[in-house]
Amino acid sequence: MSLNCNEINLVLSELNLEGSFIQEIIQSGYDTVSLKIVGREEPFYIVLCTSPQSCRINRTFQKPPKNEKPLRFNEFLKSHVQGMRINSCRQLGLERIIKFDVSTWKDRLFVFFRLWSNAANIIVTDTDGKILDCLYRRPGKGEVSDGLFLPQEKIPTEEEKKISLEKFPIRTFSKEEFPGINENSSFNEKINIYYTEYTGQLSREALLQQAEKWYTSKRSKMENALQHLISKKAEFENAEKLRHTGDLILSFAADIKGSFLDCTDYNTGEKIHIRLNEKLNAQENAAVYYEQYKKAVSGIESLEHDIEISKKTLELLDKEYKHILAEKNTLKIEQLLRHDTKPRQQTQKKHPGLHYEIDGWTIIVGRNSSENDELLRHTVKGQDLWLHTRDYAGGYVFIKARKNKSIPLEILLYAGNLAVYHSKARKNRAADLYYTQVKFLRRAKNGPKGLVLPTQEKNLFVKIDDEKLKRLDEIEKSNIIL
Repeated sequence: MSLNCNEINLVLSELNLEGSFIQEIIQSGYDTVSLKIVGREEPFYIVLCTSPQSCRINRTFQKPPKNEKPLRFNEFLKSHVQGMRINSCRQLGLERIIKFDVSTWKDRLFVFFRLWSNAANIIVTDTDGKILDCLYRRPGKGEVSDGLFLPQEKIPTEEEKKISLEKFPIRTFSKEEFPGINENSSFNEKINIYYTEYTGQLSREALLQQAEKWYTSKRSKMENALQHLISKKAEFENAEKLRHTGDLILSFAADIKGSFLDCTDYNTGEKIHIRLNEKLNAQENAAVYYEQYKKAVSGIESLEHDIEISKKTLELLDKEYKHILAEKNTLKIEQLLRHDTKPRQQTQKKHPGLHYEIDGWTIIVGRNSSENDELLRHTVKGQDLWLHTRDYAGGYVFIKARKNKSIPLEILLYAGNLAVYHSKARKNRAADLYYTQVKFLRRAKNGPKGLVLPTQEKNLFVKIDDEKLKRLDEIEKSNIIL
């Protein structure tokens, strides 16, 4: 339930805004703007909410959360209205439209807050009524830049005020019905507690219901993905069976009959039946199983890492949900549930492999041929640095270039540790690497996916540093996006 016209007048009568200044403007979400007021008394915030069924204005001493993502209207208010003096603030008659007359020594503006449940808006105009900008742009109603907004103010008579008060009474918020509200508090304090604790889309109860629904759905999907990885790992753990099957095909090649082989396993003495491709000879059929064996062996390592990451992601999801449950500021809860507060430019783009941000540098790791190939095609650029182990199979490591910056030795060593760790040289804990810029890589003609031939490469010998790996692991945890 939104504030009625009489409640708005009571809220404004308690604020004493004339002569104060708007020191700061914060738009926490798409429908809520807060003004920090300083001047006559202790600084406080005015919350202006345009959410349907929860339209209101009230004072609060709790600082609202800032939105990391620059919101259009907030940027406009900061550049045009922030810092202005409030000359007057009143409701236009009984229309639930609040008019702020604000000015500096050279400019004067009107800021209108229309608190209608289904058509709420914040509109800034010049003194002639020309619209400079709106919270919600509605071309059909002319509420756009350069449009006109000239609401008429009809001063109500005493009789009209009396009728309005009977029709729209001021709520009392009894202690029996709302135990969290102190009957001796100001109406502003009552309104603040009522809307944040008891009702409305931005009430804590409603937001926590949303949080529970989001958490349950998200966790279910992540648990299913984790079980899929575990099942896949179980399949790969039978790698020895694949190799043994290839050995049996070669051992009993003379007994092959078309598309199958029936033989006795010389290890167990059991009779076994092996399906084959009748278009291939014994050596080629065995080679198929040997290839599956190699993929299984190399895949187990990546799967173990992915399983560990999935478990960490679940832990972070649980931690985030507990944080939401413990949060008392409803505007902050609403912001946490949106998950889109970061500017698009600062949002980490999705790409295969592992991602590390360390001391301002970005390091990306491809763990297999598919990830290496995808990174080369769509993620890295010519100036980026490529690292790979000499004489050992392994993943590609890239350091993203920065304009007019040389890669520090420490960052090179971090990348080198990753290159050794994600290679067959891990057990040796040391290896020679070669590195060069991506623009000096050439794809091997008719070679396997992701295979490249470097030129102008340099050599680097790296020993695994456990402290560096530990820090990289901590960075990776913080980079997991829920």
